[in-house]
Amino acid sequence: MTRLSTFQSHPPLVASTFKSRPLASLLLTASLGLGAIGSAQAATYYVRTDGGSATQCNGRSDARYPGSGSAQNCAWNSPLVALPNSGTARIAGGDTLIIGSGTYRIGSVMQPVPSGSASARTRILGKTGGSLPRLAGANGIHRVLNLEGSSHVEIGHLDVTDLSDCVFNHSNTTAKCDSGDAWARVGVYASNSRNVWLHDLDVHGLGARGFQAGALTDWTLERVRINRNGSAGWDGNVGTNGSNAGKIVMRDIEIGWNGCGERVATGEPWACWGQKSGGYGDGLGTTSTGGQWLIEDAYIHHNTSDGLDLLYMNGADSTNVTLRRVYAVANAGNQVKVSGNALIENSVIVGHCTFFKGKYFMQDGDNCRAYGAALLLYLTGNDTVTVRHNTIAGEGETLIGHSEGSTSDRIRILNNVGVGFPYFASGSKVPFNAGRAPGAKTLSGNLAWNVSSCPSGTTCVNPKLANMTLAGFDAEPLAGSPVIDTAPLISAVTTDFVLGKRPTGKASDIGAYEYGATSAEPTPAPTPEPTPEPTPEPTPEPTPEPDPIFTGGNSPAYEIDPVDTANGLPSSSEETDKKTNNGKGKGKGRIK
Repeated sequence: MTRLSTFQSHPPLVASTFKSRPLASLLLTASLGLGAIGSAQAATYYVRTDGGSATQCNGRSDARYPGSGSAQNCAWNSPLVALPNSGTARIAGGDTLIIGSGTYRIGSVMQPVPSGSASARTRILGKTGGSLPRLAGANGIHRVLNLEGSSHVEIGHLDVTDLSDCVFNHSNTTAKCDSGDAWARVGVYASNSRNVWLHDLDVHGLGARGFQAGALTDWTLERVRINRNGSAGWDGNVGTNGSNAGKIVMRDIEIGWNGCGERVATGEPWACWGQKSGGYGDGLGTTSTGGQWLIEDAYIHHNTSDGLDLLYMNGADSTNVTLRRVYAVANAGNQVKVSGNALIENSVIVGHCTFFKGKYFMQDGDNCRAYGAALLLYLTGNDTVTVRHNTIAGEGETLIGHSEGSTSDRIRILNNVGVGFPYFASGSKVPFNAGRAPGAKTLSGNLAWNVSSCPSGTTCVNPKLANMTLAGFDAEPLAGSPVIDTAPLISAVTTDFVLGKRPTGKASDIGAYEYGATSAEPTPAPTPEPTPEPTPEPTPEPTPEPDPIFTGGNSPAYEIDPVDTANGLPSSSEETDKKTNNGKGKGKGRIK
């Protein structure tokens, strides 16, 4: 088994095996020592399945309800006691709520978690040492965890789900939720929220969305899974004024099989559907947003539309997207799309966009939406986009596409491996890169295979990777591969896709992997507050040359259509506002 193939396993989500990648240290220890949480002024409360009601217990002791009496020193029996649907919350800002193992039915919307302060977060934590406590939405409630207006909050070690196989508003009646199902729409809802740390969460099987979150500032997610939610994994549409700001950090995350229901009994996906029949399906998508986004060690796969959709970055010079060690594969649309300043490095992007063809409730127009390009870059003027040390494969219209912007933009495509597969629509070869972005483009140190033409700065030979079929693609180079020790040095890149040392031999390797490197286990960051990620400056490259448009007959040219008439927009009014740019003036010609 290669290092890459370990992504394809799905271990049970318990505290000791919570893994989205083999390279991550996936369990915080010091930060979850229950004796250390809270502050001198804050209180700690407890919930356990054998606790009592608000009348029976005061919540201040991790003890069962003794069976008689009131105001006993024992735990509550539900998080709803701490945060009731109406009335006054029984915990305050800066308090800690520790939830014991077991399943808790959440049949009404809890009020928002009270905001803490910069020196004392409000904490909602599952008790460690066993399986994750499960918060199971029911009665079709809109949200299980409520962070509307909540700031300075920590939430960790919880399983957030519902107990129904159904999918909200599904086009097929056998899958559609009804009032009698034990289902909930959204796992985590957040808006107008800042300085929040979410960690060690499994958010899965919701009728609609895992997360519905926007208008965020300085949020960090670590070791979070967002899988098998019926409409989308992360939907940033919370209505008007949903733009994000500050540092939006996601580390050690998995976002998969969204746009599918989840079988409660087995955890298997089912009833997958896309936009042609009224669904949605993005793994992660936003409306117009700012912020400095950092996504590292992410597995984004088998979503029924785009995998990672950051198309609607607002283009301000202060905004940027940094993607490191991302494995994006088998999403039905584009695997990754970004807008504005961006750095994509040490990632494996596999555009197997026909994966869902003939499966579940997916329709032909759902496969390879937006022409299925593996990586799409949108420019906004005065942007720098660097794509370096990645391995990119696909059957879409191009491996790397770029559009919009002005002559002030710079696109740098450095030391990447590209492997083309027959274009899904015609069977012709696809370009390594193509587009009509007018900015300066620099290609250097790349290696491409089975593409329609060989651009400057690119060697076109067989890269000899471990598996070069689209369905089983494995980007790790074999012994004797021409990618080994042949990449121009980029001094800022010192590790590879699995944090192996780069270079390991006499020079760096082209692509995401460094042959012969030993994976490293990173130490968990002592604080969830990330360091700002500036757009890096790579080593000087050759003089840029114009980039080709398509020559393989896939389309007249790689030009974004005003409307994606081939694949359509979502018919559900609930989803349309997101996918039609939510009234934003910019980007009217973009593929959604």
